Amino acid sequence: MPSIVQLNRKSRLRVAGLMSGTSVDGVDAAVVDIDAKGVTVLAFDTFAYPKAVRAEIFRLFDPETSRVDAICRLNFVIGEIFAEALVKLCRKCDVSIESIDLVGSHGQTIYHDPAGQPFRGRRVRSTLQIGEPSVIAERTGTTVVADFRPRDIAAGGQGAPLVPYADYALFADRKITRCVQNIGGIANLTFLPAGGSPEDVIAFDTGPGNMIIDRIVHLLTDGRTRFDAGGRLAARGRVDRTLLAELMGHPYFRRRPPKTTGREAFGVQFADELWRRHSGLDRHDLLATVTALTARSIAEAYRRFLPRQPDTVILCGGGARNGTLVGMVGDELAPARVVTTGDFGIDIDAKEAVSFAILAREAIRSRPNNVPSATGARHSTVLGKIVPG
Repeated sequence: MPSIVQLNRKSRLRVAGLMSGTSVDGVDAAVVDIDAKGVTVLAFDTFAYPKAVRAEIFRLFDPETSRVDAICRLNFVIGEIFAEALVKLCRKCDVSIESIDLVGSHGQTIYHDPAGQPFRGRRVRSTLQIGEPSVIAERTGTTVVADFRPRDIAAGGQGAPLVPYADYALFADRKITRCVQNIGGIANLTFLPAGGSPEDVIAFDTGPGNMIIDRIVHLLTDGRTRFDAGGRLAARGRVDRTLLAELMGHPYFRRRPPKTTGREAFGVQFADELWRRHSGLDRHDLLATVTALTARSIAEAYRRFLPRQPDTVILCGGGARNGTLVGMVGDELAPARVVTTGDFGIDIDAKEAVSFAILAREAIRSRPNNVPSATGARHSTVLGKIVPG
């Protein structure tokens, strides 16, 4: 495998991006070519976790059920799964794995605490992603950049959002103000003002994306279904406006950026409490209402915290496949034009994996790849730890 010095001499790099989000649907794997002209996506797919592994990951999310031996073991198991995903993608799409110069791996976040907890007289902020990069490097023979969040936290940031740097590289425009709106487990935006620089970017988590929706669907179907395909289940219900207004009173929505959130605020416990507390509400109406919560919280974030409304909103993530949710978002953000990353040649599920490929490329070139205006870091810095191939 080429050394980092040799990689830096290449005008074009072939980079793989690997990530798994808060919904734990599986490993997103992308292979891209990056050069001075831009980014070309060569291959992308999502590889589902084995059911037992997914269940174990969910146990790790909860401090009450997580154990240090399980974390240690799953760190290596997920490293193997990430490596296998890349090998499978290369075989499926006829890309030689030997042609890949570099891998950027986000791993699987199991705990993220940007606000911090008091410990021996100081407040300690922390984050933990698993998916051992040494395993990925060993199995693929390729240099791996991983563990991007901790350096930003060490620099005073929240360790998230990580993708605004890549969003700027992919979607910024001289004349059109755009927002990239990812709707994964958690929803997050990147505001790209027309003609702006990376320093002008605003990015933060708007609140829940699919996370509450997925859990309510799980409860509604007695575990038979993991998500609302196309939004068809929510379309059977009616939004309860009183409950929606109550849910919009959550303090996270009023907190000013930079800010991030996650499963700790809007996860299983939040959804299960809604399910119990509103047992008298038609279950499809409850699903429609939490779907509206995602759309309304996105729109409120635009109205509260952006200096101007975007001309175009670019959707990505699994929520962009939920027709009911997309319709609600479009209504909330009118008259902005709502499109998807697919209109720019990037699969709506691929954008974050592509982003980690971009972040990895910048890391090996010792270029800062965080956006302090988005994360709250004191300064720009290079994110990612390098494991040679």
